[in-house]
Amino acid sequence: MEDVANRSVTERRWFPAHQPQTLQIGVALLYWNAALSLLFGLLSGGLGRLSLVLMILEVVGGFGIANEKKWGYRVALMAAFVPFLLLALGYLGGGILTLLFEIALVVALLHPQSRSYYKIWFR
Repeated sequence: MEDVANRSVTERRWFPAHQPQTLQIGVALLYWNAALSLLFGLLSGGLGRLSLVLMILEVVGGFGIANEKKWGYRVALMAAFVPFLLLALGYLGGGILTLLFEIALVVALLHPQSRSYYKIWFR
């Protein structure tokens, strides 16, 4: 059994329990969107390339934020804004609930508390 004193200081996290609530919500929404995209893709008969790329961006962005990486925050912002771009170009469909989740994700990531924490603590 591994001793607690021998654990690595750079332990990886999947959820940012020590970060502000706005970033916690943002990470949860990123993972939630990725899981729903995977589920709907499998139920509808396959994943498209755009859906797969967006899912990867969401998971990587959430993981990066959880580990306080600047690149993770930037990837998460990209994953948050890509659906609006795809919707404007006519590539993405979805209902009002999908739109509300996307708006909530952008608001959580761009909240002043999230941006302040990002500027101070992310490496």
